[in-house]
Amino acid sequence: MSKIDSTLATLHALDRGEAQSCPSYASGAAACLLATLVYLAVMLSVPLQQLSRLVWMAAYPIVWSSLAGVGYGRLFVQSLYALPFIVFVGIFNPVFDTAPAFSLGGVVVSQGWVSFLSILLRGMLSVQAVLLLLRVCGFARICHTLRSWHVPAVFVAQLMLVYRYLGVLLEELRTMSRARMARAYGQRHLSLSLWGAMAGQLFLRSVERAGRVHRAMLARGFNGTMPCYVDAAGAGPDATAGRAVWVAGWAAVFGVLRFAPLDSLFRYNIIS
Repeated sequence: MSKIDSTLATLHALDRGEAQSCPSYASGAAACLLATLVYLAVMLSVPLQQLSRLVWMAAYPIVWSSLAGVGYGRLFVQSLYALPFIVFVGIFNPVFDTAPAFSLGGVVVSQGWVSFLSILLRGMLSVQAVLLLLRVCGFARICHTLRSWHVPAVFVAQLMLVYRYLGVLLEELRTMSRARMARAYGQRHLSLSLWGAMAGQLFLRSVERAGRVHRAMLARGFNGTMPCYVDAAGAGPDATAGRAVWVAGWAAVFGVLRFAPLDSLFRYNIIS
């Protein structure tokens, strides 16, 4: 399987959700989305200088991935794709903030490095939480939940269309890649001029394909809102009560991780 086929398979899996072994109380889209939003709000409210407290926040994706059967190692590897963008956000913190924060083994660590590591950890945990939400619930169920929360239909439709057109773009790229390989006579690398031509052709083919898809949608009565087909399995009173307990339990855990004096577990030689 090529990288494009693998990416398409991952995209389709995220659309419907692939955590089949996840308990019903931990797989409800509304409960998972609410728990994730609370987690992001609490985690991002931690000050940059409290790095040790941010480390404890990793309990949420680790525990939830274990319950869902996704595997935290796989989730961690996929979140590394966002690492260059996160690094770019805080790369200059160690340069401009040189005030000492603590010493570790005789090495003085500045506040700039602490804030830089905190930004990295925040970004990685945020990406992991969102990826885990997609893997457990699926993109379509999340959009359906947003509509049930009275999020504007225009916003939800834009999310769904962008997600759908990612698949269209990848399908066009796969077609062009197969055509090039069939005519390359074993040549695997592209010249710079051919890269430019391929990029231009990909843009034109994607625009043409998007136009055909849009006309097909209009012919089928598209009125600006995307229909959501969600199964009603596991929506009984027991599942609803379990999901309420799931959200309340995680909210309590987040409160403890955010406000409890957990820093005392880390013995640093703080510089006065």
